This record gives sequence, structure tokens and C-alpha cells, in this order.
Amino acid sequence: MTRITFALIFLMFLSLITTTSLWAQQEEPLRIVAIGAHPDDSDIQFGGTAALFAQMGHAVKFVSVTNGDAGHQEEGGGMLAKRRMAESDEAARRLGIDEYVVLDNHDAELQPHLHIRHQIIREIRNWDADIVISHRPNDYHPDHRNAGILVTDAAYLVIVPNVAPDTPPLESNPVFLYFQDRFQKPSPFTPHIAVDITDVFDTKIQGLDAHESQMYEWLPWTAGMLDQVPDDPQDRIEWLSEHRTRPITPEVRQALEKWYGEEHAQNIQHAEAFEIAEYGSQPSDDVIRRLFPMLPGTE
Repeated sequence: MTRITFALIFLMFLSLITTTSLWAQQEEPLRIVAIGAHPDDSDIQFGGTAALFAQMGHAVKFVSVTNGDAGHQEEGGGMLAKRRMAESDEAARRLGIDEYVVLDNHDAELQPHLHIRHQIIREIRNWDADIVISHRPNDYHPDHRNAGILVTDAAYLVIVPNVAPDTPPLESNPVFLYFQDRFQKPSPFTPHIAVDITDVFDTKIQGLDAHESQMYEWLPWTAGMLDQVPDDPQDRIEWLSEHRTRPITPEVRQALEKWYGEEHAQNIQHAEAFEIAEYGSQPSDDVIRRLFPMLPGTE
């Protein structure tokens, strides 16, 4: 073997090693599941961040623990449930997420029963979730509260093999997070993580627009403003954008400053914030940046 041939073989070997090393360093897409009580809750609380995850190639699933069959002033039962499932499918398409599961539990009757806990455990396991997001267990709506209880009750049990043994357990606990809310007792929401969704706010609104039964009928009716909802589709989008703009609280602005820097944070118009639950994995700031790759890297 000549020296030239040996050198060429050696260079090819080095190239193979480098390529293999780079492949090994490349991380798998993150897997996120947002669990709401109703077929629009995750969209309202997490739609912008979900769209960002999806645009970055990560796997996002929404789960509604109830089928929404009570959420309307005129319709109800199986026909409303079917309508809301169709709206959820369309919202998933518009947001670009992978899956939208609507479980067949009755709206306004949700209780933290064992069989529903097992449903939640299976959904988290089957998705092999890195991040799980749901309601805090203190909220105005009993379904929201009980969905929060169900998810926090599942937080440890997702790794226990003898619980729901028909579904393989996760090897390690995901990070469990709470959606933002306004409730103060027994403790206020703490924005540990805040995400700038300004660039995808229109996408979030398009996703919400798919939930016609809620955004333009039921929720305006409960607020006494049904007569204010426009008929024209484009006017409806503008109206929805106005009414679904959440003011950024001083606490959330402070969290944005932590993750984006003060200058960037002052220019953020729309944000979604999340509290780290005391259950499940407890992430460091470095881990949070890995789990939320839309956040700027450490300087």
C-alpha cells in the first residue's frame, strides 16, 4: 500500500468518525403534550408556543380531557361533541401540531377518578413526553381544577410500571408545567418560563378561530357580549385578536427579561408563561433552554 493510498484511507476514516460523532450529537425532536379540560383550553393557553415548537420540528400533541358536550347555550350532547372534535382537528391543522386527542368524558362533570387518571397516564406515556403542561388545580372552573389534579396525580405514576401496566412506563419523569392563570388563592401563578409569541400570534388566533362554537358563540354569550361578535370572517379575526390579547403582567415581563434580555423583553407584545410544577423533573435554567429552544441561548 502506497503512502498516498494510506493517507486517503485515513482521511476517509476521519471523515466517517466526524460524521458519526455529529450524528450522535444531534438531538431527537422534543415531545410536548398539553392537557386541557376542554377542546380549546390548550389553544388559548399554549397555542403560540405550540406553533413555535411545531415550526422548529418538534412533536406537539393537545389532549382535551372532556369532549366539550356542555359548552354551548343552544347546542349540547353528542352533536356538540362532534362539532367540537371537528373544530379541534381544524385548529391542529392551522397550528401545525401533530395530534389533537379529545377524550370521551362529559363536559362540566369531570372528576379526578382513577380510570381518567389512567387515561392521562397512557396519553403521556404513548407520547413519550418531555414536557407536560396543564391547568393549576386552583381555577374558576371545576373541570380545569380537576384536570389539573388528574395531571399532577399522574406526574409520578407515569414511571411506575405496575400502574396502567398495559402501557410501558416512561424511563424518566417529564417536566410538568402549569398554564398561566389570574387566581391568587391559595397562591398566585409564578411565571418561571415566559415565551415571546409575537411572531406567531396571528397563527394562534387562526387556531382559535377554528373553535367557532366557543370563540364566537359560547364564550361571548357567557360574557354578555354575543351581540358584539361580527358576522364578517375577517372582522371576526380582528375582533378575536383584540379580545384574546392577554396583557403582559409585571411578573411575566420580568420573566421575559430573564430569558430574552431587558431590551428584547420591552418590545415583546404577546407572551405565554408557564409555572414549573413541584412534581416531575425539576429543570435547571440550562435544561429549560434545551426544552424551550425558541429561547435565546446563554450569553
